[in-house]
Amino acid sequence: MEELEHVTWPPEPIRTERLVLRTPETRDRTAFIELLTSAEVHAFLGGPRGRDELERGTPAVPESWPGSFVVDLDGSMIGQILLRRATGHRRPAAAGKADLGYLFLPRAWGHGYAAEACAAALSWFDNAFPGEPVVLTTQSANGPSMRLAAKLGFTEVERFEAWGAEQWLGMRAPVTAAG
Repeated sequence: MEELEHVTWPPEPIRTERLVLRTPETRDRTAFIELLTSAEVHAFLGGPRGRDELERGTPAVPESWPGSFVVDLDGSMIGQILLRRATGHRRPAAAGKADLGYLFLPRAWGHGYAAEACAAALSWFDNAFPGEPVVLTTQSANGPSMRLAAKLGFTEVERFEAWGAEQWLGMRAPVTAAG
């Protein structure tokens, strides 16, 4: 995100009851490739990327940029949280706002890790950027993602067609800093 130049990056690791959100490291490369090549993970995201392409093109420290957090459980990457400015978004309601994205390995599904990690990342964001709304887009057919969006406080702004499927755009109201 453009504004991350105004905050310390990388931040100190964010610790929750079970997880650590941290910046990517060399040891995460294999998990990143697994995440991006998983047909299960990408069932609602247009399909997985090719393993050969990723093996050749993934740097030693993958996705190392402000707004990208590795979700670490017991020393191993189980997912990724992304917070970035929605530039060039298909929907005017999202343009210019912070956009939350997340990917988790299938073995981490069903344990509440996504909710725990996203809530922690949003709390960090609220402290770093008080008063900024956050958007999230998912396919409306993706039941688990729709439930997570509701649990995190996102409410529907609109539904639209894209990539051959109905998409859901939600927004989380701005949180102001406690003063």
